[in-house]
Amino acid sequence: MENFIPDIYQKNIYDIDYERLKNMGIKCLLFDLDNTLVPVKSDRPNKKLKELFLYLEKSFKLIIVSNSNRKRLIPFKEELNVDVAASAKKPLKNKYVKIMKIYKYETHEIAAIGDQLLTDILGANRMGITSILINPIGEYEKFGTKINRFFEKFIYHHLKKQNILVKGRFYE
Repeated sequence: MENFIPDIYQKNIYDIDYERLKNMGIKCLLFDLDNTLVPVKSDRPNKKLKELFLYLEKSFKLIIVSNSNRKRLIPFKEELNVDVAASAKKPLKNKYVKIMKIYKYETHEIAAIGDQLLTDILGANRMGITSILINPIGEYEKFGTKINRFFEKFIYHHLKKQNILVKGRFYE
């Protein structure tokens, strides 16, 4: 169960203490796309997201790591001026290993941010990367995500009983 426990839990990407991450030695931020940066049905970044990324790019390497295909990620790559890793197959380790090799980062220099325990948090924790969970920002979800959410309910219930992870009780 410990692989499902995020290092940090915040309401959304705008509430994360990025200065604290920088002070922890984090140099690279891996962002999930759907329901982390934008709702699933959004095909472009909004103004607020663009402003956040302009601010963050001064301190971090920013990469969108998504299980979505490359076509879905291209508008975000272009408009946010970031690198992307499409069809990542999270929680598998392959894309994380490839990113570390290409960009020459160690696990302690990377934080992964996402809205799903079964993909984003499990994938980051399996790699020893700082894991940051946020609440999903949209209501609509793809079929595969709905299946993941079904299983997540049991994980959340188990972790809540142990007072380890409670939805809405955010922590750094």
